[in-house]
Amino acid sequence: MDNEREGFPITAIREIKILKKLHHENVIKLKEIVTSQGPEKDEQGRPDGNKYKGGIYMVFEYMDHDLTGLADRPGMRFTVPQIKCYMRQLLTGLHYCHVNQVLHRDIKGSNLLIDNEGNLKLADFGLARSFSNDHNANLTNRVITLWYRPPELLLGATKYGPAVDMWSVGCIFAELLHGKPIFPGKDEPEQLNKIFELCGAPDEVNWPGVSKIPWYNNFKPTRPMKRRLREVFRHFDRHALELLERMLTLDPSQRMCAKDALDAEYFWTDPLPCDPKSLPKYESSHEFQTKKKRQQQRQHEENAKRQKLQHPQPHARLPPLQSGQAHTQMRPGPNPPLHGSQPAVAAGPGHHYGKPRGPAGGPGRYPANGTSGDTTTKIVVVKVAEEVIAVGRIHKDGGHPMAQVVCLVLVRGAAGVVVMELEPPITRKVGRMEVLVLDVALT
Repeated sequence: MDNEREGFPITAIREIKILKKLHHENVIKLKEIVTSQGPEKDEQGRPDGNKYKGGIYMVFEYMDHDLTGLADRPGMRFTVPQIKCYMRQLLTGLHYCHVNQVLHRDIKGSNLLIDNEGNLKLADFGLARSFSNDHNANLTNRVITLWYRPPELLLGATKYGPAVDMWSVGCIFAELLHGKPIFPGKDEPEQLNKIFELCGAPDEVNWPGVSKIPWYNNFKPTRPMKRRLREVFRHFDRHALELLERMLTLDPSQRMCAKDALDAEYFWTDPLPCDPKSLPKYESSHEFQTKKKRQQQRQHEENAKRQKLQHPQPHARLPPLQSGQAHTQMRPGPNPPLHGSQPAVAAGPGHHYGKPRGPAGGPGRYPANGTSGDTTTKIVVVKVAEEVIAVGRIHKDGGHPMAQVVCLVLVRGAAGVVVMELEPPITRKVGRMEVLVLDVALT
């Protein structure tokens, strides 16, 4: 309540009202509401005149897991009976909500709580609200987490009903079977594009009235896109695919309702849904723990990338340049590494990088120990139109017929890389490419 300037938030009142109205084994139970008294003094130590500025807490029954945290456990892969068990409980709880004219409007894995008895419960009714059967009320379309948001809301619809929740359930179902989210968009346009790529482009044929939705003309696809759901998920069970098809129907009026989904063949064919009590018990796991692990992993990857830029290691090859020839592209060749590095093969226009250059093979081509004569190393800087695109080295082996150029770092904008140009430099231009050889050993 500390950040509330207009008293008790209306969304919290709505959530409490809905939770006190719903009583079902697959809906989280609100046990009580607890209040705390506000501080007598403010942050500066002055007396606080608002004695009602306290905290209000909703107390729920404890659940050991949420579906996202459970699914992200290392090595976790749900069995088909387990998926059927969770899906049936989800649909049963959602059907109860819809019968009582409540839209959840935020179905996602982290809002599906599971205890160690295998019971699944719908939670977090912060965006939920009551609805009328005629769907004439104007409701906000800024609800439901992006990856689980249906196309009608992304296109700006404000009149909708239980079908929005069923789209989210379809996304959860596909995610359980597929092992990862199927529509991981970064923003609304990308989210719509991912939906259209899988479910096809909406038009007046497959979705009558879609052209009248406010943002349809802004986001309608510029090219034909056919429905590919059956093709992409052809490895799914036939009954699972039929159920998913009806849940992820573009037209909300044709989308399957929770009651019909519970009667689908998928739940009545072998293997049948298992008994919740027979499910294995896991150590407590929740989404916030998963998020923390992902943040740590991203931080680790960024640190490794930064360290790689600061201490580059040979990892690619740069073809040596022939005087008067211009390379249109640089790519690694298939030749084996020499002396612990990855040398490149000389390549001119139209030359296949895999084709050997130099004297024919046979006895005496190279000394038996692989080295001979003087061995020198020089730093190489490659520029195209004043932009450093690679830093490498020339390794000249007296026993080899040509210099070997090894690419160390590919750089765009040369971020984080400083090249010291030492005297006397040797510069050589080939077309738009400029090669600068620095007469120093590489450390």
